[in-house]
Amino acid sequence: MALIKRTELPALLEKIEQGKMDDLKNIFIFFGERFLCREAADSVQKSLLTYSGGGAVNSIDGDNEDSSKTLGQLMNFTLLPGCQIFRVTDSRLFHSKSVASAVWAKVEQAKSANNEKACRRQLLSFRSLAGLGHDELLSEMSGGQWQGLFGFARPAGDLSWADALLATTEASNKGGGATDIAARYVEVFKKGVPPNNILLLSAEAVDKRKQLFTFIKKEGVVVDCSVVEGVGVAAQKEQKEILQEVVRKSLAGFQKKIVPQALERLLERVGFHPVAVVMETEKLALYVGDRELITVEDLDAMVGRTREDALFELTDAFGKHQSARVLVLLRRLLDQGMHGLAILATMRNYLRKMLVFRSLQLGPAPLWHSGMNAGQFQKVYLPALKERGDWLDLLKGHPYALFMSFSKAQEFSCAVLKSWLALLLKAEFRLKGSPISPELILEELFLTMLKQKRQ
Repeated sequence: MALIKRTELPALLEKIEQGKMDDLKNIFIFFGERFLCREAADSVQKSLLTYSGGGAVNSIDGDNEDSSKTLGQLMNFTLLPGCQIFRVTDSRLFHSKSVASAVWAKVEQAKSANNEKACRRQLLSFRSLAGLGHDELLSEMSGGQWQGLFGFARPAGDLSWADALLATTEASNKGGGATDIAARYVEVFKKGVPPNNILLLSAEAVDKRKQLFTFIKKEGVVVDCSVVEGVGVAAQKEQKEILQEVVRKSLAGFQKKIVPQALERLLERVGFHPVAVVMETEKLALYVGDRELITVEDLDAMVGRTREDALFELTDAFGKHQSARVLVLLRRLLDQGMHGLAILATMRNYLRKMLVFRSLQLGPAPLWHSGMNAGQFQKVYLPALKERGDWLDLLKGHPYALFMSFSKAQEFSCAVLKSWLALLLKAEFRLKGSPISPELILEELFLTMLKQKRQ
């Protein structure tokens, strides 16, 4: 059976429930976006149990899985009625060096979102690609070692945070050495496993060239749950359609509906995080009680953002030069009733901090250099700055947060930062005395700053 898209699942489910799967091996792989993989696997699992008149599901965490043990269980006959489903989440059987950069991108994405659990899970998968032991530290690898093991350039900066996260888990490394065990899976399924034993595998990243993947694509079922990433029109359209589908399915279980404007705001506020969208949708459904329709007022009451979070997102988007995101966040803040002067005050504080940090970097001592890592900053540079006694109020807080701010400040020149502060002052005067709408004044300000070179 050829690879199918997630949208083609209904036809597959109908085929399963009608018992028309005899020509296929009892092995499925779902790959792509994690939530969508889980949802698709749930649907297939339900149809398999329905057709078999029941059975048992053995849930296995791929991060801690002994793949040889799972294979042994698949080969055993059972006297239990119905089908025996072995469902492995986050399988490592399809990993190889070719997907290392994609896995690392997910590590950094989870780290940026402060999602420690997801970051640790992705780090475990990443480490297993090279078969590294617990005593082999990522932070101590040279650029050449990293390139040789993972096939892409070593990320800049100090990676001790990754080692610290890995050290907090007791996950075994039994899932390593996937190449040999994956070949054994192919051999076993070619010979045949007991007819009532079924294997469901899911993985976010797969190497489609691996023998096991091509075998399942030919003899079993491969379900593509991947989503186009990025901020392009096509990517945004697909992501939005998926989230709308997720909301509709969630609300259908509560026999609720949501007005279009509220749906738009919900998706804007949560972003492309299907699990979070489900959670917020369920909160809304419970909040409205007996009412069938969810309104904008309900959304604002239950899924609002704190002022601090929203303003931090704005400065973060500005610092990353994400023009489209800046305008979306600006509009959202104004829609939520935040005064334009409050937004300007936040930007003024941000730019002043960048200016102070950049000025300190340009001083004769202590010496700042591009490429300084977090360890050097915390142990040498920051203590030396504090000894000078200047700007101590700005040097408070967590050392790593300060390191990230200093790293961002080096992207700007003092002249540019001063010119932006002058633009902010002009915008403030216009907000106080101009008939032009605050939205237009602020949009013009941000676009003017964003189009200028930073050096």
